[in-house]
Amino acid sequence: MIWNIKHLEPAIVRKHLFSTSYVVSSMAIASLMLAACSSTPPPNSQITAAESAISHAEQAQVADYASPELVEARKDLAAAKAEVADKHMTTAARLAQKAEINADLATAKASAVKAKSVNDELQKSTTVIKQELQRNTGVQ
Repeated sequence: MIWNIKHLEPAIVRKHLFSTSYVVSSMAIASLMLAACSSTPPPNSQITAAESAISHAEQAQVADYASPELVEARKDLAAAKAEVADKHMTTAARLAQKAEINADLATAKASAVKAKSVNDELQKSTTVIKQELQRNTGVQ
């Protein structure tokens, strides 16, 4: 049923808008929204995952290859812990996830650099072997 409020008397509109059920349901919705916002749990799992990713990156000697990303991950983790202390759980969770992603990025970049280095060495070895084969083939 569609109501055309323009044709109703102001008293009827006021009575409808401020009826007991309308006010009670509005207050219930507002209190549920407040409860949902205030009861966000600390992002312990995200912080633990970020710490683990940073630790893994440090063990993989990432600082030699992807230092800026690892530094950024450490800063984000520290900021996430500060946000938890200030009870800003949503921001803390976002920063912890960002720290984990930066640590994973640092690990991936370091792995790529290491793989490129190994590939370059293999290319050099292959070139040397080819030259030796050509030289030995020409002697016979």
